[in-house]
Amino acid sequence: MSPRRYASPLRKAEAARTRAAILDAAAELFSRDGYAATTMRSIALTAGVSVQSVHLAGSKSVLLVAAFERALLGDRENADAAHALPIGDILDRLDVDEAMRVWLDDITHAHRRSAGLARAMAIAGETDAVAAAAMADLDARRRRDIRAASTWLAARGLLGEEDIDEVTDELSYLVGPETYAFFVTRSGWSPTRYRAWVERTLRDLLTRRSYDMPVV
Repeated sequence: MSPRRYASPLRKAEAARTRAAILDAAAELFSRDGYAATTMRSIALTAGVSVQSVHLAGSKSVLLVAAFERALLGDRENADAAHALPIGDILDRLDVDEAMRVWLDDITHAHRRSAGLARAMAIAGETDAVAAAAMADLDARRRRDIRAASTWLAARGLLGEEDIDEVTDELSYLVGPETYAFFVTRSGWSPTRYRAWVERTLRDLLTRRSYDMPVV
């Protein structure tokens, strides 16, 4: 029997460990030093691998996108980047308060993991087509999920059907990475304080919308 059948799983495991080390190093350096200052060589040195291994893992922008989406996923296993925020699971919860708590906790944790990479992605997207396409795709996925949340809220009588589009816009701004960066990165708020502010603002928005709804 050929020994290759036994070696293949070992090689795959080693390749996975190497890729994980490269993405960890890339995430650290892109977050700390920014996109322009991070080089393939610095990623290799931090990861403890050869520069050739880093190039084989992907271009600089490809590594940035992979590190960013990996940060959004966090510890979730067997999930794809399109579901970094488990909207489907949250919307299945019938209790609105619990759904809101889980959703906002998840958003805050995702921002904490990816804030530095989000800054690097925004800068890279100005000149790199791969990063720009990834940003556009992420924005589209985020808006899709937030619209699903707005529709879910309307189905429970917390806002009118005619408000879904506008509330989707408001929520997209409220929970977006730029808002997190303004309060936490630039203004020095703690993530806990940011999380509390988002919840207060969201509840105020829903209260205002409920007052505006016509009485049947």
